[in-house]
Order: sequence, then structure tokens, then C-alpha cells
Amino acid sequence: MLCLNAGTELESTNREIEMPNTVPVVHSDPDILGGTPVFVGTRVPFRNLIDYLERNHSLDEFLDSFPSVSREQAVASLEAAHEAVSTLAHSA
Repeated sequence: MLCLNAGTELESTNREIEMPNTVPVVHSDPDILGGTPVFVGTRVPFRNLIDYLERNHSLDEFLDSFPSVSREQAVASLEAAHEAVSTLAHSA
């Protein structure tokens, strides 16, 4: 399982682990859409959010189209993705 946690970087694990002050917002499970990273509790791929933003749609438009994703999940996923990319960029 692959989890993107709010406030942390990308974490790869084969089990659910509760981490202090973190809540998984995106995860990958082979039984859900073939392992495509989705928002926890939904079948909405994280990639859909990126695609919406790339096409100059607002976060509100994304949330209107995918009501099973909360604003908090969307914002936390973007913040976690930013942290993960920043960490990779600094280590290069």
C-alpha cells in the first residue's frame, strides 16, 4: 500500500500504521482501481485533481465534480505532494 499523509512525505507500507499527527489522504490498493492512487474513502484518483488544476479549473470545480473528496483531503494531498517533491528536489 502506498499512502500520502498530510504533513509528511510519501510513505510506502504493506499495512496500515497510525502515525502521530498524520492522516492518510491518498492511498494505493491493488483492489481499488488496480492500485491507482486514490483519495482515502473514495474511488477518485489523485491524478484527477492534478488534471483539473492543469486545465485551469479551480479547486471548487474539482470538489463539485467529486463530492466524495473533502476540501481538507484535497488541500492536504497537495501540501503532502509539495513536501514530497521539495524533499526530492533538495536531495538531488
